[in-house]
Amino acid sequence: MPDLSGVWAAKCGIYDGSRCFVQSYYFDLEQDLPAEAVRMTSWAEGIARQRASRNHVDDPYGYCLPPGVPRIDFGGGPFKILQTPGVTAILYETLVGMIFRQVFTDGRSSAPVDSPTWLGYSRGTWEGDRFVVDSPGFRDGGWIDTAKGRPSSDALHVIERFRRVDFGHMTLSVTIDDPKAYLAPWTMETTLTLMPDADLIEAFCENQDRILQHSRVDPALPEPHSPPLREWRP
Repeated sequence: MPDLSGVWAAKCGIYDGSRCFVQSYYFDLEQDLPAEAVRMTSWAEGIARQRASRNHVDDPYGYCLPPGVPRIDFGGGPFKILQTPGVTAILYETLVGMIFRQVFTDGRSSAPVDSPTWLGYSRGTWEGDRFVVDSPGFRDGGWIDTAKGRPSSDALHVIERFRRVDFGHMTLSVTIDDPKAYLAPWTMETTLTLMPDADLIEAFCENQDRILQHSRVDPALPEPHSPPLREWRP
């Protein structure tokens, strides 16, 4: 079993001093894919238009809530992977606080269907030298990325594949499978960089309520809940 432990960072994260943060996958997860790779359903297109028309001020991440998966892999500081026999923990340094995910590797069954969460319910298996993290169990109305405002629904299924290619680099591919929001699954891939002399820094969403008091934001129209799951795909 390859060793994935360490502190890792995606391109253009906050750790770069924000020099290229606006080019990160946090803002546009599709940026390296052909235009036709990501095709939204009519429900998802409507949600994305509404979010963009309000300049993304309704992003829950701006209100001290978790950024969601897979956006959390790209939307702040680095993250640390800790491997144990029964669970792999991923510790995130985010802009709203320290957040962790548990990736269970003890062979347990699928996610409880009655308890959707911001970060899903993750199980991990090894396929050769790739650590595959399978996550269903998400809340409705998530954000896949920020600038584009692409939504996810409670039918979201995320598959992350981590593969350490050498001492300082690891590939990460992310597959988005959400039949309520997208007409077909789609996958992006990037390279993570090891930060061998770094560690996570404590961060909390302090004073955000006082900051928001000075922001004049008209209340958003309620986003329509995703429709009942049916066969969206041709």
